[in-house]
Formats: sequence, C-alpha cells, structure tokens
Amino acid sequence: MIERISTDKAPKAIGPYSQAVCMGSLIFTSGQIALDPDTGAVVGETIDEQAHRVCKNIKAVLSAAGGSLETVVKTTCYLSDMSDFSRFNEVYGEYFTGKPARSCVEASRLPKDVLVEIDVIAERGNI
Repeated sequence: MIERISTDKAPKAIGPYSQAVCMGSLIFTSGQIALDPDTGAVVGETIDEQAHRVCKNIKAVLSAAGGSLETVVKTTCYLSDMSDFSRFNEVYGEYFTGKPARSCVEASRLPKDVLVEIDVIAERGNI
C-alpha cells in the first residue's frame, strides 16, 4: 500500500504529485527546490543559500514520513551549473553526514529557474 506524505513544514507541491510517498519501509521524496514553505517564494540567489533551503525542506518531508537525513540511502542532485559542484558539496556534506549513495548531474533548467533540486530515498524508522 502506498502512503502519500504531506507537511506544511515544506513547500506545497507545485504540480500533480506528492511531497513524498512511502511503500513499506522506504520513503521516496519528490524533488525539493529552494522554496520557502510559508510563502512559496524562491529562497536565495547563490548555490549555498539555495542548497541550505533544499536540505531543510527534505529534512521536513522526511520527518513527516517517519525518516530523517540519517536514514537516507540514495540522493539524486540536479545542478543548473556544474561549476557550482564544489560549493554545493560543502553544504550537502553538512546535512548528509551518513554519506548516502548519490548521483549529481547538470540539468539545463530546473523548476522556477532554481540552482539546485534534490530527491532522496530513505528508510522509514517508525513502521
């Protein structure tokens, strides 16, 4: 059975999808971008600012689903400019201390013209 996850502590979906879905012990998040959960506005103009907001949004969605950043097993990261890779890694490393498996690619354009988007797969801790 699929459980759809929604929390007001992360931005509302800007399309026909869920913030995350759970199946069994796994959480699959939709891609999170640098949106303020209260206003829906893009937060930050630099990769550092946006990456912090994205990670906070992921943390909120995972928490609502019964997971945490520590239970993440896989991330997929999309950067609008791979020259931001080093600076992105610095912020990413502050949040994903468990060093999950990761893919990181450059995307020609991201929703709302943000600089970074991340989705994750995590284990649920409370099932």
